[in-house]
Amino acid sequence: MAKRDYYEVLGVDKNASAEEIKKAYRKKAIQYHPDKNPGDKDAEEKFKEAAEAYDVLGDPQKRQRYDQFGHAGVGGASQAGGGFGGMSMEDIFSQFGDIFGGHFGGFGGFGGFGGSRGGRRVNRGSDLRVKVKLSLKEIATGVEKKIKVKKYVPCSKCHGTGAEGSDGVKTCDTCRGTGVVTRVANTILGQMQTQTTCPTCGGEGKVVVKKCAACNGEGVVRDDDIITINIPAGVMEGMQLSVSGKGNAARHGGVNGDLLVLIEEEPHPELLRDENDLLYNLLLSFPQAAMGTTVEVPTVDGKAKVKIEPGTQPGKVLRLRNKGLPSVNSYGTGDLLVNVSVYIPETLSSSEKETLEKLDKSDNFQPNKKAKESFFSKFKHFFE
Repeated sequence: MAKRDYYEVLGVDKNASAEEIKKAYRKKAIQYHPDKNPGDKDAEEKFKEAAEAYDVLGDPQKRQRYDQFGHAGVGGASQAGGGFGGMSMEDIFSQFGDIFGGHFGGFGGFGGFGGSRGGRRVNRGSDLRVKVKLSLKEIATGVEKKIKVKKYVPCSKCHGTGAEGSDGVKTCDTCRGTGVVTRVANTILGQMQTQTTCPTCGGEGKVVVKKCAACNGEGVVRDDDIITINIPAGVMEGMQLSVSGKGNAARHGGVNGDLLVLIEEEPHPELLRDENDLLYNLLLSFPQAAMGTTVEVPTVDGKAKVKIEPGTQPGKVLRLRNKGLPSVNSYGTGDLLVNVSVYIPETLSSSEKETLEKLDKSDNFQPNKKAKESFFSKFKHFFE
């Protein structure tokens, strides 16, 4: 099913400020919070959908890519498991709980998710950035790429916990597993309660008492990983795609970072790209341009025949509809623009000179009124 527009999900205008977006997300999150809608799968999906929208629109760089390229610019539906659909509620609360003062479930008196979760912090792995070079043919059709990257992956011995055996980790005694320490102070305004991250466990709610020997208690190790990337058709140089959850693994079984894919275009030997259009310079001989002919021009997927009418003038542009590149947002396909050039020999033999001198005396080979008018119509703004 196609993803909804993120601005529509949050109910904000495309020119909305960062604060307006944050407020809109908070409103949606409260409305569809699992504690407020127990057992309601539709509310849960809308809660995740709002979190996905805020993850993009709440980040200036992601928002810029989304505004320019749509869902494809931020991973979108083209990436398997992209977005928050494959993430748990714990992941969402860990990333956006700060919007609600660090206690996502602490508003409105809801229990359930918020009450049991407290302020526990879930680690997040760092993002990875890679460059992928694509040919024009790959850009025209979209492509699946398999890349090998060196990154942090969960430790296979402890399964990412960082602990040796089932008794290697225990609940933090300082915060009793909540991840926060609550302090009450007496002030002239009465008692004030504050919460801070637990200094003992760093907000995780648990501590490793017996470290895994393979990862030294970190829960992650460096290793090679083969990642499959589905790149949509129509991407362009400098565009950055985001593949959710394919970055570095986090310490102690947290949330994986993202893989950011920077697109590079391999130069084509004959074609130039101009947005979704392709440009080709067709070089004709003088007889071909004068008498007309049929020639073949290159396209991204082969050749196309083009008919040259007799008397075709240098500078004429022939347009081959839909022979360009598709839009990354599926808004149509560009054209192949063929610019006609005529080759003038630099040296001539005696017989060639004699032939051209005879032709030069013919009225057909003299610049006519139509040619002059064509020139003035192209550059009339210089004479106005």
